[in-house]
Amino acid sequence: MASARLDDGEAPLARAERLIAGARAGEAVELLRTLIDTGRAGPLARLVFVRALAAAGDTDAALVAAREAASLAPHAAQSALALGEALLAADLLPASIAELQRALSIEPGLPRAQLLLAQAWLRAGEAEKAEAVLSAADDPETAGARDALLRQAEAMRGRPRADAGYVRHLFDQFAPDYDQRMRGHLGYRAPEILRELAEMIGLGLRCHAIVDLGCGTGLGGAAFADIASRLDGVDLSPAMLAQARARALYGELIQGDLETALDARPGRYDLAIAADTFVYLGDLRPVFAGCALALAHGGHLLFTVEADDGAAYQLGPKRRWRHSESYLRGLAGETGFSVTGFLGCTPRHEAGVPVAGFAVALSKS
Repeated sequence: MASARLDDGEAPLARAERLIAGARAGEAVELLRTLIDTGRAGPLARLVFVRALAAAGDTDAALVAAREAASLAPHAAQSALALGEALLAADLLPASIAELQRALSIEPGLPRAQLLLAQAWLRAGEAEKAEAVLSAADDPETAGARDALLRQAEAMRGRPRADAGYVRHLFDQFAPDYDQRMRGHLGYRAPEILRELAEMIGLGLRCHAIVDLGCGTGLGGAAFADIASRLDGVDLSPAMLAQARARALYGELIQGDLETALDARPGRYDLAIAADTFVYLGDLRPVFAGCALALAHGGHLLFTVEADDGAAYQLGPKRRWRHSESYLRGLAGETGFSVTGFLGCTPRHEAGVPVAGFAVALSKS
């Protein structure tokens, strides 16, 4: 490969590297594609081709090229690294993490693989796992980047909610068998509990414009579809939204964070439901405020949470937040709601043991 030269005497790889560094990645792509098409590209040229495509903003093509490079050199740490980086750019977190871990198993201490793996874990909301990777990183040239990632991890652990990346990563993995897992193994009944609560406070007598917060695969939507004049869903996980879309119940499915997804929808809904969703939030003030904005006057918010007997909320052993009755009642009043229903319930089981919870109905004052 090193013997292949251009008319001006510059080696192709050297020129490609220079073009990438000079923000002319598209030219580097064309140069390297010619080498590949004519059979003159070795493993190193293919890895530079991946970087050129990524620098040119062609994430999909970079991923294809990275897969090809990895298949040609499956035992090379740099090939695994390139594929892991391309997967991370495509937001395919589980596959990226696996490939970056493979790169480090081939070449322990590979600095860029360590940094990218830490980035992937942080994007997945796994601060502790990112910190574990970074604790083994001791390359002086990457110390600044390492320290910046450690600060991100520390900040993430201090937030009063589950990180959005963690929630998305978790449910993207669960999506294929979520319904069977929840219904069969965990005895999940939160949607039905909320529907029973809706009947108790008289919401089952007419149709409503409904938003399903953390809609998942659509189990909550299915429980309320018969009293919905409009049914929208919000969720962080694209894989879960794909399952919900297949139910053909929802008018609109929104990929977004509950704390901000309703900001542009003032007064649009009569009813918001959140079945087993607020367990991923400690401080509920932002989502209560968002619901108060999105609900019409007299609209209702119905939700389940796991119960806590403390003063406010705390993180349980399964990384799910628990909330106290006093906190929920106090926050409702502070955010423009009145409590119209408050019941003890069992929204799910854990290892065969009932999980104590609350089912709550709030009305916008």
